[in-house]
Amino acid sequence: MNDSSYGEFAFIYDRLTDDVEYEKRSEYVYELINRHFGKKAELLCDLGCGTGTMCNLLSGKGFDVIGIDSSESMLAVAAEKSVGKNILYLNQDMCGFELYGTVDVFISMLDSVNYIPETDSLNRLFALVNNYLNPGGIFIFDVNSRFKFENILGNNTYAYESDGIFYTWENFYEDEILDIYLNFFTENKDGSYSRMTEHHMQRYYSVDTLKKLSSDNGLTVEGIYNDLSFSYPDEESERIFVVVKKRDLT
Repeated sequence: MNDSSYGEFAFIYDRLTDDVEYEKRSEYVYELINRHFGKKAELLCDLGCGTGTMCNLLSGKGFDVIGIDSSESMLAVAAEKSVGKNILYLNQDMCGFELYGTVDVFISMLDSVNYIPETDSLNRLFALVNNYLNPGGIFIFDVNSRFKFENILGNNTYAYESDGIFYTWENFYEDEILDIYLNFFTENKDGSYSRMTEHHMQRYYSVDTLKKLSSDNGLTVEGIYNDLSFSYPDEESERIFVVVKKRDLT
C-alpha cells in the first residue's frame, strides 16, 4: 500500500479500529509462535505494521520488533506510540523490503496480504520472507476468505458513526478484486465537518494459491486456522490465519 492510500486517514485509523481486539490478537499470535517456532523467538518483524499497535503489544511480550510500512503517515503515528520501546520502524514496501539481518518471525495482520494486488508481488514477498528468516523461522499472516469477499464485503455499502466520525464504505467485487471507496466526515472543534475520501483495493487469494507460493519459495505450511482459533476454517469463516515455516536444510 502506498502512502497516498493512508494519508490523513492515518491520523483517525486507531479511532476507527478500536473494535479489532488487538490484545486478543497479540495473545493469539504469541500462542502461534510458541506452537510453531519450537524455541524462544527473539526478533520479530511486522509487515504492514500500520500505526504500530501490534508492534507495541508484542514488544511488551519480550520481542525485539521491527515494523515495516510504506505509509510515512502511519509510521509517524506508530513512532509517537512507541517512545521508549525497542521497536525499529522502516518506511519500505512490504513486497520490496531490505533488512540488515535475519529474524525469527514475520507477521502480517488484518488482511495486509489481501492488499497486495498482483500474484507476482505476493511471490516476491514470500521470497523475501524466506531470505530473511532464520532456519526454522515462521511467517504468520491472515487473509479474508472467499465467503467474506462474496457475502459480506462484495457489492455492499455500509454507513457508520463513531467518535465524532461519520463514514460510508462502498464495495465493488468482481473477478476476485475488491474496490473499496471510503468517505469520511470528521467533526471539527467549531462543529463543522471536514470530508476525506479514500480508495483501497484488495485481492482474494485462495489457500491453494498461498500453499503453492509458500512451497515455491522454500516455505512449508504448518497450520491453517479459523480466526483466533486452532480449528480448521469452515465454509463461513471470514478470516483465515496461515502459518508457514522456513525449511531447515541442516
